[in-house]
Amino acid sequence: MELVRYSLDRNVCTITMNRPEKRNALNPELIAALREAFTRAELDPEARIIVLAAEGEAFCAGADLAYLQQMQQFSYDENLNDSTQLKDLLWQIYSHPKVVIAKVQGPAIAGGCGLVTVCDFSFAIAKATFGYTEVKIGFVPAIVMAFLIRKIGEGKARQLLLTGTVIDAREAYRMGIINCVSEKSMLSKDVESFATSLIQANSFEAMKTTKQLLAQMQSLSLEASLDLAAATNARARETDDCKRGIAAFLNRERINWTKER
Repeated sequence: MELVRYSLDRNVCTITMNRPEKRNALNPELIAALREAFTRAELDPEARIIVLAAEGEAFCAGADLAYLQQMQQFSYDENLNDSTQLKDLLWQIYSHPKVVIAKVQGPAIAGGCGLVTVCDFSFAIAKATFGYTEVKIGFVPAIVMAFLIRKIGEGKARQLLLTGTVIDAREAYRMGIINCVSEKSMLSKDVESFATSLIQANSFEAMKTTKQLLAQMQSLSLEASLDLAAATNARARETDDCKRGIAAFLNRERINWTKER
């Protein structure tokens, strides 16, 4: 059985975790398959928006229990290599040049909540649950912490990471972890409509450049960020998308960017 399914429909690429019998728990094979799928989506000229989805009742239950048992026998170097694989996957999604939307149909716990955290947008059903529960088993949510602090701020991150509390979708929305709470029957339609609206209303190249800046500016001083911003702004003015967009704006015309590549 394929651990990850890849499909493309009208410029929306859907990457689906497919371990429903294990609640899509993360193991080295699933992590590697996800990395391969996101690389494929980056290189796919027809993919303009990516949706990260999952089969079954859970979005992702975190680390695979059987693999957690194996880890007890690992050396430091083996554990470091294993941690690096997860770190690389989360960074790949966070810094991916294409917008990534999480479609959360069930629990997203520990590493699974980390996957949601690094997506650009996240839609979830009301009954979905979220939590960084690592401290409850003596583990440290070290990798997801780096992204969560940036997403919701240190205060809220401390609350979630130090308590290991599991929260529902509406609380996750209030805290800024997800962007929309959908009815179960409407989740797919809401994600599809949002993805389509991004494709139609926004320049693909402009979104790509904006995402690159968001990832780069986090590690820069304010002065360096402004220098990078000025240079990016100057380059953007020379692009065909910018010229067409400004011309349309001045002529009070509306561009459907679906037709522009």
